Amino acid sequence: MSQQAEADKNVTTIEMVGVTDTGRMRAENEDAIKITPQIGLAVLADGMGGHQAGEVASGMAIDVVTRHFVEIFAREVERKKKGESSVSDVVMEVNAVYDAIQLANNAIYEMAQARPEYAGMGSTLVITVFYEDKICVGHVGDSRLYRYRGGELKQVTEDHSVIQELVSRGLLTLEEAKVTVGKNLVTRALGVEPTVEPDVAEQSVTEADIYLICSDGLNDMLTDTDIQKVLEERGADLQQTADTLVAHANERGGADNVSVILVRANKKFARNKKAVKELHTQIKQA
Repeated sequence: MSQQAEADKNVTTIEMVGVTDTGRMRAENEDAIKITPQIGLAVLADGMGGHQAGEVASGMAIDVVTRHFVEIFAREVERKKKGESSVSDVVMEVNAVYDAIQLANNAIYEMAQARPEYAGMGSTLVITVFYEDKICVGHVGDSRLYRYRGGELKQVTEDHSVIQELVSRGLLTLEEAKVTVGKNLVTRALGVEPTVEPDVAEQSVTEADIYLICSDGLNDMLTDTDIQKVLEERGADLQQTADTLVAHANERGGADNVSVILVRANKKFARNKKAVKELHTQIKQA
């Protein structure tokens, strides 16, 4: 399944594409993605749990997060319309990322407790929201955000996984970690506990940056060098780049669901106020 959208150039300067694929070995796709370029939001979740519970968890995460941001941005539009000033010293988007993760965690946890067939379900999550010349990223689990800048690919997030902890403590090298059994065991996930502690950070955006959000179905099959090469060769066309990355992951075995979101934003980004209002109306009517 592919998603592609490019915002009105007269209003915004952001481009997003997304692709999610079942892979070669799995019967179901427990990944979920959502791109909303009009408001600068991209979200990816990788669910876990039997009997389609992972699919339920990732879908809930994406839905809760998107709804929360639309609500927050709609309130912000109304606040500015009334000439009201912010009452917080913390950037609105940073607060919104943190709160969205807590809401998604609560929703999944409560569902898992209420429905025996969903017991133990959970999900990773990566949220990226763009505003002005900034990006805020929040994540839980081992789905990743990369940044491609000046011909160099850099992993922005740090995996919440057993393997990453061992690497961080110097007990394993990166090379050893890549071939270790149980490398996909996460230390944090949405919905597993009543509360969750995400990593949330704000960074500056540079002209021509490309941001890559992916589930582990991509980086388990491709090295960072492989990914960087595809971006070097095809980065001018984001849709082609995303399709190529997914195809390469499947060619290497496609052992898991694989999802990719690519974002290219100019240095300044402004949310489309009209789109915010339209999205808010759609949510209220749903």
